[in-house]
Amino acid sequence: MEYKNVHIIYFSPTHTSAKTAYAIAEGLSGDVLLESDITYDAPAEELEIHDDELTIVAAPVYGGRVAETAMERLRAFHAHQAPVVPVVVYGNRDYEDALKELSDTLVDAGFVPVSAGAFVGEHSFSRKDMPIAAGRPDEADHEAAVRFGRAIKEKLEKVDELSCLKPLEMKGNFPYKVKGPSTPQAPVTDEDLCTQCEYCIDVCPVSAISIVDDRIFSDPATCIKCCACVKECPEGARTFDTPYTAMLHKNFSVRREPELFI
Repeated sequence: MEYKNVHIIYFSPTHTSAKTAYAIAEGLSGDVLLESDITYDAPAEELEIHDDELTIVAAPVYGGRVAETAMERLRAFHAHQAPVVPVVVYGNRDYEDALKELSDTLVDAGFVPVSAGAFVGEHSFSRKDMPIAAGRPDEADHEAAVRFGRAIKEKLEKVDELSCLKPLEMKGNFPYKVKGPSTPQAPVTDEDLCTQCEYCIDVCPVSAISIVDDRIFSDPATCIKCCACVKECPEGARTFDTPYTAMLHKNFSVRREPELFI
C-alpha cells in the first residue's frame, strides 16, 4: 500500500510535537502534506479523515497521560479504517500510559494504528539553570523521526490491505494511570521587563492570559502549565516556579531516546 497523502494533526504549545510530526512526514515523503493544528482551538466542525490519507497524530505527555486539552480537541476527528501513527512527546521522564491512551482513542474514532512512537522534547518546566532535555528535539531526534517515517512507508508497501497487518503492540497499561489533583498555578510576569506586547496572550493555547487593570494576568484555574508563554516571551518577562523543576533536573537529566513500535 502506498499513501501519497500524509495528514499531520498536532497539539503543540512549545512546538516539540509539531517538529516531530513534520520530521516523520518527511520520512514518509508523500506528495501531499495536509495539516490540522489543534494547538489553539478545535476544528470548527467535525472532520472525517479519508482512508487514502496516512495520518500522524502527535501530542505532548503531561504526567504520564496525553494532555487533556489535546484529547478534547481530537474528538473532532473521525475515520473509517484509515491508517494512523500515534505519537507522543514527553519531557525525558516517562510517557507511561500516554501512547496507549492516544492509540486507543484513535481506534475508537475509527483509525487503524500502523506504527507508533514516543519521542523526547524539552520539558515544559526546563530552565537555563535547571535544564531538562533542553533543545530537544535536536538533530539526532529529527533523524530518528525521519528514519521512523521511512520504516513506516516500507512496512506499508509490503502489504495490500490494512487487515494484513498484525495488531500493534506498544508500552502502556489499561486502566490508564490516574493523575493526582492538579494545583492551580500559572506563570507570573515581571512588570519591569514586560512591554505588554501581548505575545503571551497570542501563544496561550487555552486563552488563560489577558490584560487586567493594565497588567498581564494569568488565570491559574485555566492555565495548563505548558509554559509556552514562558519560552516564547521576547523579553524573558515570564517565569514559572515549581519545585518539580529541580526534582526533574536532578532525576531525569540522563538522555533518553525515542521508543518506536513498528
